[in-house]
Amino acid sequence: MSRENLTFEIMIKKAERACRSAHTLLVDDDPDGAANRAYYAMFDAARAALLASNAPVNMANIRSHVGLICVFSEHLVEKGPIPENIGSLLDEARHLENKPDRTVLR
Repeated sequence: MSRENLTFEIMIKKAERACRSAHTLLVDDDPDGAANRAYYAMFDAARAALLASNAPVNMANIRSHVGLICVFSEHLVEKGPIPENIGSLLDEARHLENKPDRTVLR
């Protein structure tokens, strides 16, 4: 899917699918897989929120996860309706998802 075709509806559906996958993996005793899918659920939900907010952002120009997190923070946390403690969860999830061994969470 190209960045130009992103819509709120597509991103929300992706986020919901990733959330369901995270739950399934957690029930199946796969915390590493669950952490990965939970992060992507949050990531896609953040993209959906940016699209829904009509923030002056060209989603096609966001080329990295860190870039999206920065834009999300700038437009929806610092200037917008997302409380800072909620906004920081996306970056925390990114760090957790990037850990090579997340089994310490068990």
